[in-house]
Order: sequence, then C-alpha cells, then structure tokens
Amino acid sequence: MRNLILGAALAISSLFGITAHAEPVAGQQYVELKSPVPVSKPGKVEVVELFWYGCPHCYQFEATLNPWVEKLPDDVNFVRVPALFGGIWNVHGQAFITLEMMKVEHKVHDAVFNAIHQEKKKLASAEEFADFVATQGVDRDAFLKTFNSFAVKGQMEKAKKLAMAYQITGVPVMIVGGKYRFDLGSAGGPQQTLEVADHLIAKERAAL
Repeated sequence: MRNLILGAALAISSLFGITAHAEPVAGQQYVELKSPVPVSKPGKVEVVELFWYGCPHCYQFEATLNPWVEKLPDDVNFVRVPALFGGIWNVHGQAFITLEMMKVEHKVHDAVFNAIHQEKKKLASAEEFADFVATQGVDRDAFLKTFNSFAVKGQMEKAKKLAMAYQITGVPVMIVGGKYRFDLGSAGGPQQTLEVADHLIAKERAAL
C-alpha cells in the first residue's frame, strides 16, 4: 500500500512552528510542478483531490474536506480523481468512475467510505461493489454494465495519466490549478491542507 506516512511529517511541522496564520511557502507546504497539467475547465480555478476509498487518511480527511467543498465559490472547480496503483486500488477507482458516470456518486460516496472503514467491507471486486451500491438504491445491472464499458476504461487511462503528470506517490494529495501539489503531511494536517488550498486558489485566481 502506498498511503502517505503522515505521523513524522505532522510532528516535524509542529516542531518547526507552522501555524494557521503562516503563509504557505513553495518547497515547504507545497510543491510547484515543473510541468503544469492542463485543467479540465479553462477559466476556472481547478482543485483536484487524488484519493483511494481504502485509504484511512482519505476517509478521515472527508469530515474536514466536504464542508469546505460545499462552500467553494462558483469560479472554483473541485474534482476527485481516484489513484490507481493496481489491484484493489483499481477496482475502487473504476467503481468511483462508474458511479460518477451514472451520476450517482454524490449519493453513495460517503456510504462507500463508511462501508469500507466502519463496516470493514473490502468491496474488492466489481460484483461486491455492485451488491453494496444496490443497497444504496443504485441499479446493480446498470452498475456492472457501466463498470465494464469502454467509456469507463477510457476514464481510467485518463486518471492514470493525471497521477503520473502530478507525480503522486500516495494519497490523499491535492493539486491546485494543475500547478501546485500538497498533502496532509506537507501542509501540517487536514485543516492546514485546506488553508494551503485557499492560499493557492487565491494565487491562481489572481493569475487568470
């Protein structure tokens, strides 16, 4: 598994006095990518979160992230992208893309996270995932048909290419404007991560 090792990074952040009021610094709280990645909606500030349903840090981050996302202004486009490192990561990622394509992801996203982390369900195959989302009101047969579609497989390839372009090695990771990469470890914690995001959104907005 390639979850980020957060403990040491958080401790170091605390020791060196990174506060909520300190302005984020390139090379410390975030990294500026050498080769910017095109955004999906030009003219808007794009914020990407790369995640995995099986990642405990991603699950814990949800409680801080979701209220923030709900309050984002109209000129900010928030996008979730599944990290695809093979095996069960790919199953979960393909399922997420399937739910998005079916336009039901927003209805079952939290339930999927809870099933894995609270109910200890693995959802390690398309059939297991289909059985679970069926309990949430999603048509099982339609899910499986979409899961195996060329459209979903195309989006899988796109997600893999994005992760490579962003140069990620673990999750959760955030990208602003296709230019700035940061995570809970570099930022200093969940709330600090969103403060870094706010700073970079303002920075990117001024550059548009």
